[in-house]
This record gives sequence, C-alpha cells and structure tokens, in this order.
Amino acid sequence: MTPTTAVATVCLSGTLDDKLTAAADAGFAGVEIFEPDLVASPLAPAAIRDRCADLGLSIDLYQPFRDLDSTSPDRFAANLGRLERKLEVMRQLGTDTLLVCSSVSPDAVPDPDLLAGQLHTAAGRAADHGIRIAYEALAWGAHVNTYEASWDVVARAGHPALGLCLDSFHILSRGSDPAGIRDIPGEKLLFLQLADAPHLDMDVLQWSRHHRLFPGQGAWDLSAFLTHVLAAGYRGPLSLEVFNDVFRQADPGRTAIDAHRSLLALRDATARRAHVQSAGAVPAVPTGSVPTGVAFAEVAVDAESGPLIARALDGLGFTHTGHHRTKPVQLWTQGEARLLLNTGVTRPGGAISALGLHTADPGASAARAEALLAPVLPRTRGPAEADLAAIAAPDGTEVFFCGTGDDWLADFTPAAEAPDRPGAGVTRVDHIALTQPFDHYDEATLFYRAVLGLTPQPTAEYAAPFGLVRSRAFTDPAERVRIALSVTLLRRGDWAPPVASPQHIAFATDDIVATARAVRGRGAPLLAVPDNYYDDLDARLGPDPALLADLRELGIFYDRDADGAFLHCYTEILGGAVFFELVQRVGRYTGYGAPNAPVRMAAHRTARLALAQAGPDPAIRKLR
Repeated sequence: MTPTTAVATVCLSGTLDDKLTAAADAGFAGVEIFEPDLVASPLAPAAIRDRCADLGLSIDLYQPFRDLDSTSPDRFAANLGRLERKLEVMRQLGTDTLLVCSSVSPDAVPDPDLLAGQLHTAAGRAADHGIRIAYEALAWGAHVNTYEASWDVVARAGHPALGLCLDSFHILSRGSDPAGIRDIPGEKLLFLQLADAPHLDMDVLQWSRHHRLFPGQGAWDLSAFLTHVLAAGYRGPLSLEVFNDVFRQADPGRTAIDAHRSLLALRDATARRAHVQSAGAVPAVPTGSVPTGVAFAEVAVDAESGPLIARALDGLGFTHTGHHRTKPVQLWTQGEARLLLNTGVTRPGGAISALGLHTADPGASAARAEALLAPVLPRTRGPAEADLAAIAAPDGTEVFFCGTGDDWLADFTPAAEAPDRPGAGVTRVDHIALTQPFDHYDEATLFYRAVLGLTPQPTAEYAAPFGLVRSRAFTDPAERVRIALSVTLLRRGDWAPPVASPQHIAFATDDIVATARAVRGRGAPLLAVPDNYYDDLDARLGPDPALLADLRELGIFYDRDADGAFLHCYTEILGGAVFFELVQRVGRYTGYGAPNAPVRMAAHRTARLALAQAGPDPAIRKLR
C-alpha cells in the first residue's frame, strides 16, 4: 500500500482558501485543517468540505483540541461540552479523525489511570459521531510528553475509537528512540505528522513554533523514523505539520510544491531501506545519477559587465577559446575549468546564471528532477547541438545535466583571436558559491540534497560586517562537485553600498602562491587584504614566516584545521555581483575558509567604496 500525502494548513501562508488551492495545485491528496484557519474562514464547515472535494482533497484530520483532561470534574465536564461542539463541526467537515494534544494546563491529570478514564469517556463521545481521537504527546506536555507515555495511557483506556498521533518533532526533539514504535499495534497508529528541524539548543516550545522544517531540510534522519512507523503497520497518510516563520509568510503555492517535494523525497529514501521496499510499502521515484563533476559555470553579462569580467578572466590566466554556434555565448577555459559568458540571458549582468554538471546518466537525472517537482526548462536547440536537459534551481539558476564527457564543447567554434600562451595554474572548478534569497534558503537545501543527490555538509554561521551569515555546502562523494549556499539572516536596511546576491566561482590550483603571483603580474584585479589580518593570523595559527610573508604580499587568506589547510584569494567584485576565488587545499581540508569571510566582505566593501569614488566611468558606476 502506498501512503498518500497530506499537509497541515498551518504550514502555509494565506487564508484557508489560499492554502487549500496551493495544496491541491502541488499534488497533495489531503489536508489537515488547522482550527484557527477554519475559524477565520468566511466559509461554513460544510462549504469547506465541498471546496476540498472540488479540489480533489480529502480532509484527513481536524486539529488541535487542547487541554481535554482536568483534575477538576467541573472543568472536565465543560471540556466535554466543548468537545461535542467540535465533533459537530467535524461532522459538517466530513472528517473522522480529531487530534487531541496532551495537556499543558496547570490542572492536567497526573494519574495515568484517571487520564485514561477521561480519554475513554471522550472517545466514547467521539465514537457516537463516527469519529476517532488521535492522542498526541506534546514534547512540552505537563505530564504526557513522550510517545511512550501517550501509548501507555491509550492502552490503559482501551477504547476502539482512541489511538495515537505520532509527530516526528515531538519524538525526536526529546531524543526519544523511535524504534519502540514498532511495538505499538498498527491499528492504534491513527495519524502521522512529519517535520524536520535543525539541531538547536533552545526551549523546545520555541524550537517547535518557529524552526520546524520540511523533511530533508533539517538534521534528522526521518527516513529511519518513517521506517519504524511503517514497520509497525501504520497505513494512514504521510502528513506535514511544520511551524515556520518564513513558510507562514512566503508564497503558499511555492511553499506547497517544496513541501510535497520533501514528502516524495522522503518516501523515496524510505523505499531504499530494503526491508520496507521489499514489502512494497513505498514506491521509489527514479534513481537519478549523482553529479560527478562541474562541466561548466555560466555568468550572465551585459555590455558593461562583459568586458570587465572578460579582462578579469584574462588576468586569471583563462583563454577565450570559443563562440557558441547559435547563441551569444563565449567559452573561456583553463585546465579543466570551463566558464561561459552569456549576453543572451535576462538576468542582471555579472550573475551566475547556469551550472553544467557531469552525470553518468543525464536522462535519469532529469527524470528524477521532474519526479521531484523541479521545473524542467524548455530549450531552443540548433541542428547537431548537444541535447542537454535543464532544470531550474530555487534561485533561478539553470542546472544542466551533461554526460561524463565534454560533448557539449562541440557546440562552440574556435575563437580566432585565442592566443597561444600558458595559463596561471588553474586546474578546475573547486566550488561554486551562491547567495540565496532569505525566503528560499531551506527550499534550496532540499533541492540540492534531494533533486541532485548531493550530500549536505555541516552548517556554518559567522558574524559578517552587515549581518549574520549562514552557509552550507553540498558535495558529491568524491568532492568533485561543491556547491556552497549562503544567506544573510534578517538583513534589513540599505545604508551600505548594496551587492545584490553576491556569488562567486572558486578555481583550484596546486600552488596558490605561484598562481597569485602570476595573475597579479597579468593584471588580475586581486582583492587587497589589510595588514591587521596577517598580524592576527600570525598570532592565531603561526604559519611558517616565509609563507606568511608570501600571504601578506599577495593578499592570500589562510585557514587550518586538524585535517589540512586552505589557502585562498579573491578578485574584486566584477559587474555588480560576481567575483572569483583561487584556492589551494592541503591535506584533507574540506571547508571553505569561513573564519576569513568577514574580512573578505569588509575588504570588498573598501574596494567598492574606492571604485565608487574614482570617477564617472560607466564600468565604475556599475559597481556602486
């Protein structure tokens, strides 16, 4: 049996009708109606039922009913009266499952036998209406705050209309072992709510209310969690209940698609656990092919940014080697690094517009991307040109699936003006760094993880000159593909000279000192680094004095950890948003020099201010 997918209306922004429309358009089969959404709706419950039917949505749950039990007989009686009112609403909605949360009230019942008796009474009232009660342990419940405790109470109550609602957040946030779920009879698992989350050291209620994420966007192994639930015999829908400040303000249509993608990817990951797949419980989407290398990176340029970036590439040792046969695209190469400058893309000049990734089976990669709801991009292809499938990343960057060879290079004719001269030591693309819109950072996390199959690395945060920055990289197993995503948290105001979504491409070299010296001699616009940085570096890490002198002379940053070292330098910002980086990795260093990022940002600001004050040249004005 294949579980259907559902989403709680609390996950989405807008009015109830906005949320229902978004859920249906995204492909969900059902919804949980969050009571405040119903209360604020102009539609009567029966009309909401009809609206859902028109959209092809089932109403799988009505929630939440809070603080049912009470040590005060009078208050419990009043709560039963409140329950009767909600059961009538549910009858009109046409749904048969009510979520009842464990109580957080000061008068919550601590005696499990008394609590079981009150739940038995409530379940009897629900059964009279043909409704079941799914009892959920809130992680911050007064007395029942684990799934083990909620199951103990439900088992004591022993009513056929009473079972459990399992919520991954409430279980995993407390560090509970979900393996024990397998011991609960499947018929008593009435509903399942799924949410991911980052690891945070904070009050669990605040963690829950503001920082839940869709599966695959956080730190938990929800595939293992779901495996236990399915093994216990759960046969209901897979439903999302995510409280998140960003999602509750974002476009509900886009959020709903991302939400559904997360469940499809989770279902797929769970299917790959052999004991579930062999039972036929969950179907897999197409396998796809994990990228194995960077075929090319493309930068959108215009009349002002194009010459500026071309001069910088020339200074970095790249050679203009080709022109596309039918498109206004230049090919620049050095070693295995391929960079395209495209004047035909309607993005701001000087922005990374596309990535080409090597995959063993481009068709399979494209099929997986489409199955996981990634937008497939139409392409105009001339005769005999490479047939490259392309999809759109959340920030609009186009991702092309190339074969493991470089057949796409046949689309370019040689550039007559290409000089025959050596490069500067660049060997390949080391990584590509993309700044994400704040509202879509978590969506991008899921895209690169689930759609492309890249592995997320630990998240880094650092205090930059103009706000806190969060960064996370995604890599293939061989680390030939590295894509680093960053976002400025809560950026407000524009008093500083703005850089819209700064992005950069990092090129690898085996000897950065030699490469930096060579590119400086060729006129590359390398970023100046303040002497204070090197004085501090000497105090912190104490590199060899001769190396330190080279670093200071050439503006090279340095970082070191237990596994190796990282040496890197940057160009100034070119064309408004893009810049380049040269990097050398020593040993098994896998990071990106995060401790140096605030200094680099300050240095970029200093350089931009100097350029902005230099004069009326259009290329300079472009950098303001």
